Amino acid sequence: MRLTRLLLVPIAGALSGCTVIPLETTTWHTIDPVVIVHGELGDELAVSTDYGVVFLGRTAKGGRVDFTVWFGDGPAREEGLVEAVGGGVYATDSEIQLPCVRICLNTPPPGTRVIVRGRRASGPFEIETVLDADPRLTGVLLQPNEELEKLTDEALGAGIFYLEPQKPLQLVGLLSGRVELDGRHFFTAVGPEDLWRVVVHRRNSDRPRRWVYREDIM
Repeated sequence: MRLTRLLLVPIAGALSGCTVIPLETTTWHTIDPVVIVHGELGDELAVSTDYGVVFLGRTAKGGRVDFTVWFGDGPAREEGLVEAVGGGVYATDSEIQLPCVRICLNTPPPGTRVIVRGRRASGPFEIETVLDADPRLTGVLLQPNEELEKLTDEALGAGIFYLEPQKPLQLVGLLSGRVELDGRHFFTAVGPEDLWRVVVHRRNSDRPRRWVYREDIM
């Protein structure tokens, strides 16, 4: 067996009590949960969830960090404290409520349609694929396709989402690399088997937040 992963290269270029907004089944763009974390070692993709802005910690593993989040009227720069929650997952928070999605705590079955969503310097990207499985491997696996194969290392940390009928968008995982096994290869993601740590670590996130006065959000 030969195991390879995408190189962890920075891209060029939080959050208890956030607002969970249901998406219509006809569009993926009601909100944009993709965040860019600006770490000391560069930028990396993250996802805004109802338990925090979650990311892989490639460029920031502690201390304070800035990140950019997209509201309906455009991007905003926020800052928070980085927390390591285990399993290769990191989280940060904002003093204001952010648009966000829910974390899926059970991996959907193989064949489930999912969306890989992230950002490049040129803007957001969105790729449709399906979940895959192999009895020799654990975790979230994605079937490769032509669009996924074109992704570069800057796409690491992109969110993998799926939408059940009449339910809000859910985060299945964070794109983490690829694995090759006996001539087959899959794209991999840090999924529910590790994202549950965020829920446990930030279990008090639904408590009322203090009121914050800021001219930019009034």
